[in-house]
Amino acid sequence: MCPIRITLTDDHPLVLAGMKALLQDVHDIEIVGEATDGQAALDIIRQATPDIAILDISLPGISGLEVARALATQLPQVRLLALTVHEDHAYVQPMLQAGARGYLLKRSAADELERAVRAIAGGGLYLDPAIAEKALPSAQGAHSSSGASTAGELTPRESEVLRFIAQGFSNKEIANQLSISIKTVETYKARAVEKLGLFTRADIVRYGVALGWLSHSGKSADQVLSGK
Repeated sequence: MCPIRITLTDDHPLVLAGMKALLQDVHDIEIVGEATDGQAALDIIRQATPDIAILDISLPGISGLEVARALATQLPQVRLLALTVHEDHAYVQPMLQAGARGYLLKRSAADELERAVRAIAGGGLYLDPAIAEKALPSAQGAHSSSGASTAGELTPRESEVLRFIAQGFSNKEIANQLSISIKTVETYKARAVEKLGLFTRADIVRYGVALGWLSHSGKSADQVLSGK
């Protein structure tokens, strides 16, 4: 089995050393480059073309967000995992929109870094549970000011229908699973997406990833969205 090839970028030597310590002894993960600023990160990633590039957002010179945008254009096959202290929506959404496949808080790294790497390497997404809500459209000011609801305000049946949709089931399949009509499924779906401010199927899948729903379906987010 080929190892998962990774580059690491952080401007704090202790954090960089900590990431190395967490991953360097994992038998199927290989660290192929390190950097301490944005430009060096781009240079190393271009040279090594890793499977996954792990980097901080706040970097000297070129920011992690600018690195992400450059990679999306130049090396789209390199999957990006943001490892950062920033929990604000203003950081989370731009990184995901720039193509990052994962967003992990540094305080969670000791327990979750390897898991995040494996999720992304397997074609999935990884969102730190602490920032999951900030990855959703409903976290945006426009939705918040209009009174958009949180996940906790969905009814059990609305949540159930949304979970099936995130896992790739059709309305007909959901109706059969729950022994209700297709029209009723559509009603529950409409209520749920309105409460959460989810406007596309990709939004629903991302929401499902954040809550761990796809891990039970055996499919990655890419597979669900492609209908496989």
